[in-house]
Amino acid sequence: MEKLRNHESQYARSLIEASHDPLVTINTDGKIMDMNQAMTKITGKLREDLIGTDFIDYFTNTQKAKKIYKKVFEKGFVVDYPLTIKDHTLTDVLFNGSVYKDENGNVLGAVVVARDITEQKRIKKELVEAKIFAELATEIAEGARKKAEKATEIAENAVKAKQQFLSNMSHEIRTPMNAIIGFTKVLLKTEMSEKQREYLDAIKMSGDSLIVLINDILDLAKVDAGKMVFEQIPFKMTSSISAMLHLFETKIQEKNLILIKEYDDNIPDVIVGDPVRLHQIIINLVSNAVKFTNVGKITVSVKLKSETEEKITVEFSVTDTGIGIKKNKINKIFENFQQASSGTSRLYGGTGLGLAIVKHLVEPQGGSILVKSEINKGSTFSFTLDFLKTNAQPEKETELLQVNNLNNSFRILVVEDIPLNQLLMKTLLDEFGFEGDIAENGKIAIEMLKLNSYDIILMDLQMPVLNGFETTEYIRNKMHSKIPIIALTADVTTVDLAKCNEVGMNDYIAKPVDERLLYSKIVSLVINPSNALNKNEIKETTKKTFKYTHLDSLIRRTKSNPKLMMEMISMYLEQTPLLIAALKRGFHKKDCELLYSSAHKLIPSFSIMGISIDYENMAKKVQDFARTQKQNEGIEAIVVQLENVCTQACLELEKEFNVLKNKK
Repeated sequence: MEKLRNHESQYARSLIEASHDPLVTINTDGKIMDMNQAMTKITGKLREDLIGTDFIDYFTNTQKAKKIYKKVFEKGFVVDYPLTIKDHTLTDVLFNGSVYKDENGNVLGAVVVARDITEQKRIKKELVEAKIFAELATEIAEGARKKAEKATEIAENAVKAKQQFLSNMSHEIRTPMNAIIGFTKVLLKTEMSEKQREYLDAIKMSGDSLIVLINDILDLAKVDAGKMVFEQIPFKMTSSISAMLHLFETKIQEKNLILIKEYDDNIPDVIVGDPVRLHQIIINLVSNAVKFTNVGKITVSVKLKSETEEKITVEFSVTDTGIGIKKNKINKIFENFQQASSGTSRLYGGTGLGLAIVKHLVEPQGGSILVKSEINKGSTFSFTLDFLKTNAQPEKETELLQVNNLNNSFRILVVEDIPLNQLLMKTLLDEFGFEGDIAENGKIAIEMLKLNSYDIILMDLQMPVLNGFETTEYIRNKMHSKIPIIALTADVTTVDLAKCNEVGMNDYIAKPVDERLLYSKIVSLVINPSNALNKNEIKETTKKTFKYTHLDSLIRRTKSNPKLMMEMISMYLEQTPLLIAALKRGFHKKDCELLYSSAHKLIPSFSIMGISIDYENMAKKVQDFARTQKQNEGIEAIVVQLENVCTQACLELEKEFNVLKNKK
């Protein structure tokens, strides 16, 4: 029996010692009856010193300790009650207690365990701190995002303001220049003394130089704004090069220089690219060569560098025997407004923009430009460009008609608000033998059309009351008139051929007006009734002659890989109708989140598929409206226009996809 009791005692002791947390047994008066080694260790007292002492004396808050052990005897147990043990570190614990009874069910005392939660509290504290830090970091990131968005908005507004300023300045400068150059040409046709002719020639030359300067600055602005669009159309390179060089014949003869043209006959007769930008590049380079060469020759070379089944790579070079460029200046000459030396502008003229524009025209097309030069021996500028092969024939350029014996005198309505330009147009029409009436704005023009019959309208785009676009829309949609309309514009940064076509204009001509071209366009539209289109024909012609998509960007991105191009086009065709549907749904249901996200997802596709940045800017306006819900005016019209553009783009890309598919 004694042996059994010893065994039970040892068993009870082993259970007590099994706990790594402080454990004590107390009687109903709260006196300690027994404890484990963990309790002696944490209190720093011996076993015999602890037995018989008050349990509550070992906690910082004795009242809480007393209350909780009383509760153990009342309820029979207590779970996870927080207390702090009086030790050298003031250990935080969770109090857990349960009564124990004799054989008859009488409560003898309670077993109490104080679980150390120091580590748990540390982890919890760190988690709280981490959460606070994360929230703070999120707040900082959100603040940074808002600042970035604000900075982006400010930058975009700055670009818009810059573009608007340049657009306005272009219009304001070109308007008087139109009159200066126009009237100078008119005067040069009259009888005058040799001295007067000399003075007028000087005025015209100065005016032409100023127009070149304006064009350079505006082209640079287009590059900065990302509005420089590269066409992909069939053209004959050999005739293009010859036409460009013909422009310099007089100047070259005046300076007694020799012009040599080297053209590789292995280049296909018709290729696909952007002839206008190619003209611009070569004209800038040849113009520089002529300017800086006083003795010797200028050689323009065009050579086939490489060829595949789909494309060719052509190397162009312009070599002169001029003044040359210092080695330490070569890297600077492609920067905006930079010239080889401070005296260059004074001695030779120019702004230092030509080569900067050349670089901006070559590199976005995937080409590269190099220069080799030696002082007093000359320079060679060379660049390479890729062109696609084609079996298509180039569109015929507008011929300058020479019709000197017209039996009928055309009656023409000129819609123009600037008095000087009104007088110039009236003078030119009189010279052509045409009868011209003037309307100061679109509203007056509409009233005059109701009262009189005209063969053609020359329509300025920027006017008070009703501008050219609004007036043309009224003529086509309200009056249902088929009368041919030619747009006149001085604002070369915003001339949108698509918009002119969309509202029903038949053609446009930029100011300063080339009188031969104006004459040709008037005659062409009036004597050929098929050119005076009705509304439906205008839409069809727009579809045929104007493309919303230009795949040069996609070609560069995919490195002319047909499979990758097909995948990109397929993805566009799959996603765009869904995004447009979401855009419309978001607008009509006033779901700003849907409107914002669909516009946001639509924006990158414009640059990828070579769609004009004007439509990208429209999508951004929708996005801004969805975010701020301000300036609702015009948003619905923009949504409709984006739908029309993307629908037409899908039709164009389906055709491109099928062409690529058939080539495989």
